[in-house]
Amino acid sequence: MRGRRTTMTAALAALALAGSVAAGAPSYAAGTTAPAATATATAHAKGPKGDGAKALCRRVPKLEKRIEKRITRMEAGAGTRGSITYLEQRIANAKKADHQAIATFLGDRLTTRKTLLPLLKQKQTDLKAVAAWCGTHHNGTSAAAS
Repeated sequence: MRGRRTTMTAALAALALAGSVAAGAPSYAAGTTAPAATATATAHAKGPKGDGAKALCRRVPKLEKRIEKRITRMEAGAGTRGSITYLEQRIANAKKADHQAIATFLGDRLTTRKTLLPLLKQKQTDLKAVAAWCGTHHNGTSAAAS
């Protein structure tokens, strides 16, 4: 009984393998056309239809608050977590405790944070320009464009 079951299982596995090989043959070999999945993939490859002005205009107040909060936190004193001076104090404490690896790691974070601050300030001024544009263009709706 066991021999027959093994033979039957092997035969079914061989049949399944042969079926998958036949199904995986190239489309030019069978003379068929390209699959439908390729046609839908090219429809999305054309790119965006607009610039997303309406969605951006809707998010401007939230983005302004988020950037302002981040700048305020980074410019705060040593008592505020996330500020530049707080991180500088942590580096000083690590060096005092002779934790050089920790000081190096925190120093890299400090460098990143110091370069981030001017970028945030630039984004803040750019966002103010976007807010002004949204105010004069009906919040980016398509009715204003026509």
